[in-house]
Amino acid sequence: MNPIFLTIIFVPVIEIYLLIKIGSEIGAITTIFLIFITAILGIYYAKYEGLNTLRSGFNQLKRNETPTYEMLSGAAIAFAAVLLIIPGFATDLLGFLLIFPLTRKFIFNGLFKKFNTVNTRKSDFIDGEYEDLDEKDDR
Repeated sequence: MNPIFLTIIFVPVIEIYLLIKIGSEIGAITTIFLIFITAILGIYYAKYEGLNTLRSGFNQLKRNETPTYEMLSGAAIAFAAVLLIIPGFATDLLGFLLIFPLTRKFIFNGLFKKFNTVNTRKSDFIDGEYEDLDEKDDR
């Protein structure tokens, strides 16, 4: 099946399961309070990290460097903020992992290693096209 379709189905199921389990352990009011606290703290920390990333990106632009990591970090922080707004504990955990710079860098390094496969195989030929010309046509 399509991974996006499976994600749309399984994420709410996992969230509901965790809400029921945690709510039965610590109580419904405490669970609701915890969901609001994680959302508020996450949004404020996302704002703080987003401004730090923006500042770092402008500093790299001043040095005439491309702020590639900062652009990816900004997108990850925006995605993490959305995850933190969504009520639930699994999305909050993933959102906090994306917001903290240390874990974000660890996740990015893992993704870069996975997708940065360079084909270093050498070839002994040059690919090209040619056309035979007669000496009569060579004017």
